[in-house]
Amino acid sequence: MRASKPLGRLSAVALACAVALGAAPSPATAAAPATAEVTYTAKERQEVLAYWTAARMWKVSESVDLGPTGPLTKEWKGAPVKTVGRLFFVNANGDDTWCTATAVRSGNRSVVLAAGHCVRRGASPANTHMDLVFVPGYAKSAQTPHGVFPVRATVTPASWAQDARTDVAALTVDPVGGKRLTDAVGGQQVAFDREPGGQVTAFGYPATRPQRGEQLLSCTGPATAAPDDELRMPCDMTGGASGGPWLADFDAKSGLGTLVSVNSHGDALEHSTAMFGPVLGAAARAVHDRAQRL
Repeated sequence: MRASKPLGRLSAVALACAVALGAAPSPATAAAPATAEVTYTAKERQEVLAYWTAARMWKVSESVDLGPTGPLTKEWKGAPVKTVGRLFFVNANGDDTWCTATAVRSGNRSVVLAAGHCVRRGASPANTHMDLVFVPGYAKSAQTPHGVFPVRATVTPASWAQDARTDVAALTVDPVGGKRLTDAVGGQQVAFDREPGGQVTAFGYPATRPQRGEQLLSCTGPATAAPDDELRMPCDMTGGASGGPWLADFDAKSGLGTLVSVNSHGDALEHSTAMFGPVLGAAARAVHDRAQRL
């Protein structure tokens, strides 16, 4: 996760601490914002499944301790939120690490939303992350109840790759066991160009103790407008929660809501009390649209 702006990385764990599907397409006269994408070969996707064993997932959790879980962050004790999971990857430094990500509704039923810095470094086009898998519904001791989905493509706004602006990413994943992602776990609706305001519930797998990324945690509070096309909410989740969804109108029984942003960064490297996320405007829409076509 990033912290403050531009938020430095917290150890090897990605989380920015210190930022509806079906909406009508943009008018033909308005060019969609540019995107930047990375694709992975079938061979690479086979190799990544062999790489991310349960033992490796457990080991990366044990390798990071970002201090005690903060008072604003609560352990999620409701019904399982099947759409939310851990996104494991090898970062541009060659370190095993993770973010949080969410299965969302899409035309190909195979799209995951996360933060841009979960798939590539901002303002550094050549520094992309590798060996990505999404584990929806991840639970203690490397339980993968719905399978491990290899990522075949990642898409970010070109503004993130070039200038570290608009910290959002869409990932396209392969089917598992003959099932596409949202056929297996469902998908959150995505709201583009939604006005700020209202209560949201943010989810993540932060690397704070005692959970150390092994349990889904949450914060709840109002989402308000912030500078630089961002939203702000009260939350002290740290590294590992990056990319986790902000869900408006969240129904704890169904585990579904409307995704209005993702965890990007806090307001400080330590003892952050606010989480920021990008406004999902034209750039986010373009990223989602491209990913659902891959």
